[in-house]
Amino acid sequence: MKLLFAHGWGFDRHFWQPLAALLSQWPCEIDDRGYFGVPDRPEIEEPCLAVTHSFGTMRVLANPPARLAGIVAINGFERFTAFPGKPGVPLRVVDRMLRRFDEHPSHVLADFRQACGCQEPFGEISVTPLHADLLRLRDAQPPLPRVPVIALHGGRDPILPPDMRGTVFSGCDVRRLLHEAAGHLLPLEAPELCAQAVRGAMETLA
Repeated sequence: MKLLFAHGWGFDRHFWQPLAALLSQWPCEIDDRGYFGVPDRPEIEEPCLAVTHSFGTMRVLANPPARLAGIVAINGFERFTAFPGKPGVPLRVVDRMLRRFDEHPSHVLADFRQACGCQEPFGEISVTPLHADLLRLRDAQPPLPRVPVIALHGGRDPILPPDMRGTVFSGCDVRRLLHEAAGHLLPLEAPELCAQAVRGAMETLA
């Protein structure tokens, strides 16, 4: 069984370094959407567990590996924005980001990362995939997974509303875990907790 790591909007493969270091007993692949350089989407033929963060969950759901066996969705979701009967982030939040992005993409990205709790600087950005994925965050809703899901969230997440966190993956085989004191960057804030969730999933799937 292999691990596939998929990062969220505004981050890259380096986001996973603390967590991947705790899970080195398993082979892994780490994708990169290409927000800051060349994209890299690994092709995985063997059974795998997807470990996803935030929008990375939607990306895996939209194009899952052929032998996907399970998902550990950290601060993850199957849809980002709200619609009637489905809690989520208000559409106006993403619409405002899209309007500003046309003129000041780096400012939008910096503001989002700071809102998440990330103060680290970033280099030159690739505007095209960032813009395309903002649109996906606004409108996309990939199919729900047919594999078991562990949904791990932070009780102080500044990005995802509480009612959204409590209902993600409804209708799936899902187990929800909550770290009351953490925010939207659980793989950085609480990597050992995330590693425990991954280890548990791998033991169940073995």
